[in-house]
Amino acid sequence: MCSLALFPPLSPTKGQVTLYESNNELVSGTLDSYQRQDGDPLSVMIPKESLKPHCRLESSSKTAFIDHVETLWMRSANAWRDAGLCGLLNEIANSVDEVPRWLAVGSGFSLALLRWVSSLHGSLFPHLSLSSEDMVAEFSQVLAWSGCSVRSFAWHPHTDKFAVALLDDSIRVYNSKSPTAPTLKHRLQRSVASLAWKPLCASALAVACQNCVLVWHVDPTSLSTRPSSGCAQVLSHPGHSPVTSLAWAPSGSILLTASPVDTAMMVWDVAAESCVPLQRVGGGGVTFLSWSPDGGRVLAATPSALFRVWETGMWTCERWPCLKGRCQVGCWSPDGSRLLFCVQGEALIYALTFDDTLGEPLGGAGGSKAAAIVADLSETTFQTADGQIRVGGDVQSLVWDSSGERLAVLLKGDPQKADSPATIAVFKTRSSPVFELLPCGFVQGETGAEPRLMQFHPHFEKGALLTVCWSNGRISHIPFYFVSAGGPRPGLGASPPYPLRRAAENGERLLYTELSL
Repeated sequence: MCSLALFPPLSPTKGQVTLYESNNELVSGTLDSYQRQDGDPLSVMIPKESLKPHCRLESSSKTAFIDHVETLWMRSANAWRDAGLCGLLNEIANSVDEVPRWLAVGSGFSLALLRWVSSLHGSLFPHLSLSSEDMVAEFSQVLAWSGCSVRSFAWHPHTDKFAVALLDDSIRVYNSKSPTAPTLKHRLQRSVASLAWKPLCASALAVACQNCVLVWHVDPTSLSTRPSSGCAQVLSHPGHSPVTSLAWAPSGSILLTASPVDTAMMVWDVAAESCVPLQRVGGGGVTFLSWSPDGGRVLAATPSALFRVWETGMWTCERWPCLKGRCQVGCWSPDGSRLLFCVQGEALIYALTFDDTLGEPLGGAGGSKAAAIVADLSETTFQTADGQIRVGGDVQSLVWDSSGERLAVLLKGDPQKADSPATIAVFKTRSSPVFELLPCGFVQGETGAEPRLMQFHPHFEKGALLTVCWSNGRISHIPFYFVSAGGPRPGLGASPPYPLRRAAENGERLLYTELSL
């Protein structure tokens, strides 16, 4: 198994950043030396110092209103909505003067039994002892989510605009064709973990929040810089919070949401504001969702050492156990036939291949089913202008561009060691006639800045465009210029083509090929 040592060395010149890829090589230089091309997306700088923490003054605002007494049923309904069954039982047990004694005592015993069961459950799944905010930070795709000025990012699937969730719980929508950048704020918009634009729609943006999911409907032609909170739908279900991941079906008809404390994956009909839970025993919750581009399968990761792959025809699933830790992240090939994923505690990339007809993973001899190791990301030492640095280790996130020819891997590094920073490694990939991984290079940022989040532009016509959110608050866009082997990109709503094999390029060093198995 080859390692990251096969990658081109990092730029030896201090202060240089990665500008673009040309002729299969990453080009570095200073930011001032790069001439912005027509149609390039906006590069945004959002320093952490400019963002104020969200003020939680809801409880103190009660003093501005005349006191009124809520009935037991009103309080019970509010407790059920906010805290589920535990909240309801606690409210009844504390209302001894308003309910029969037997009901109060029974609620108290039931609450004690429920808490005992919850503590037993928590010993099996330690993440349940975390606070909501710590849980979001643990399972977010953003590295160092708690202190990062950018907490989530999402490109619109069909237009050149993107949404950015910030440290102060606000969301800004940037459009290269408009000077107006609307700011979205809502009292329930806290601890945003994920953003996703609805496919085949210009205005709907789903937001994963601490206690609910918000679906904003923002008129793209509006000149308003602060849309009303009435433009947001609130989707909530008892026991389904915090929400750490969400994913739209490619058709836009269904929204999936996940919470680490809920073993059910919620399937939402957003228009009707109703949901159907898809529940399976085991796993302790659902932390990450990824819908295949063809709409046929969904990856659902859990906080424990197993993940599931659902097929969306009959909504059945397969369990895949992991050896060391939980599935951290996964991404699909453009045709939905291949899933790449990483496991916490392992510096490896695994692949599962699926049969388009049966929806079954392809196994080896004898019909056994197993994931193949396609890349080794173990630590490797490189020489730079600042001395030696170590690159490799655990993976924070994976993203695959819509042409299926560039794969970006965000490596966590070690925050306790100055010589082990977070790094983005980019691979060249081929899917036909066999799957291959080849080294492309490392993406470098400004001095002292580390990558926190990344995403590919969904329809960049000149190759691939990688957007990187850095620790200093900068959002930069790095173009990878190449001619796609798959030919012209599909129109809106069409399925991406299956990439064709290109002629071998001089100097390419093969990391993985199915022919080597």
